[in-house]
This record gives sequence, structure tokens and C-alpha cells, in this order.
Amino acid sequence: MASSLTSSFQTSNLRSLFLGERNGICISSVHADRVGFLRKTVVCKESRIGKQPIEVPSNVTITLEGQGLKVKGPLGELSQSYPREVKVERDESGILRVSKAMETRRANQMHGLFRTLTDNMVVGVSKGFEKKLQLIGVGYRATVEGKDLVLNLGFSHPVRMAIPDGIKVKVDDNTRITVSGYDKCAIGQFAASVRRWRPPEPYKGKGVKYADEIVRRKEGKAGKKK
Repeated sequence: MASSLTSSFQTSNLRSLFLGERNGICISSVHADRVGFLRKTVVCKESRIGKQPIEVPSNVTITLEGQGLKVKGPLGELSQSYPREVKVERDESGILRVSKAMETRRANQMHGLFRTLTDNMVVGVSKGFEKKLQLIGVGYRATVEGKDLVLNLGFSHPVRMAIPDGIKVKVDDNTRITVSGYDKCAIGQFAASVRRWRPPEPYKGKGVKYADEIVRRKEGKAGKKK
């Protein structure tokens, strides 16, 4: 008698679990083809940098050819090709505007990037850019010999680097290097190549660092107490 009551109780519990009748809750079965999912459209905001206009100085010449842009100024000439997601236009007042050609995620990503690249081109051919480096260390020095930058950085031999076209290198007091030119990307690449030979170490700060770089110092190991 007890076993029959136990089995009936277990059967009723299982039935209530599967049918959703436990605790007074009734769950009805729904066909799979009636279940739908809500899709939320992700709308990206317009780039704050991308929507800013670019003023063109009077000594800079702009040439637009399809998806290509050529900028010529007193310091040099640069060109840039744009992807199909971005378009460049020039209004009657001579101001350049970079806008999105379509509403896609990639277009939102490219908008601000190519606006910054375009502004760097205009500023580069009219005013130019510069990057400053500093040598810290006993015996560390730099000199310019012809079209080469010669660095003494504690190696067994001096490091000789060819200066690319369109870039000027100036050395002051044998320890301060100024890299200047009209192409910001080329200036940054050459300065990074110089720094890569001897990055500043964190204990004494020896090496080649940017003039505005802050090197986080570490405390050396303390000697054993006697």
C-alpha cells in the first residue's frame, strides 16, 4: 500500500514538472515556427571628428579626381585614395568636407580616420610637422653625415640610418634630434625606427626617447643587509 502511494506521488511530481502544473503555473506548448526573435538595429553615431570641416590655406592647391585627392603646397605634394565608403567634397568657399557615402559600420569607422588623414595632408604641405628625440646615456650621441644619421648608442659600431626623401634631420648638442617634414606618417615611422635601436630602460632611463615621453622608472634591487 505504501509503495503504491509513493509511486503515485512520484508520478504526479514528474507529471507536474513536465506539464508545468507545479505551484499552480500552467505552461502551454507552442510550435517552433511561431517563435520569433526581435532584431534591434544598431545605429552608430556620426563621428565628431569626421563631420568637422577642413580649411584649406590659400597657398595649397587641391585636386579631386574621383576617389583620389592630391594636395600641393610650398613644402611638398601628397596624394590619398579613399575607399568607396567615404567621399570628399569641396564647397564654393574652398572648405573640404569628408562624409560617408553609405550607412554601414565600416563607413562609420572610416569617416573619422580619413578626415584626420586629409587634415594632416593639408597641414603638412603648408606648415609641416616635426618629431623630437633625445639621447640619454654616457657616450650616446648623434650626428648627421650627408644623407645619413649616425648614432653612437653603446654598440661595438655606430648605427648608420639613411634619411628618406622629404624628411629633414637636425641634431643639437649631439643629443637632441629633430625630425621634420610634410608627411606626418613618414616622420613618425622614421622617429620610431630611431627609437627602436635603444628604447629607454626603466632603471636609469638610458636610451632614445621622445622629447615629450615620460619613462616610468623602477627601483633597483636593494643589496643584502649585513
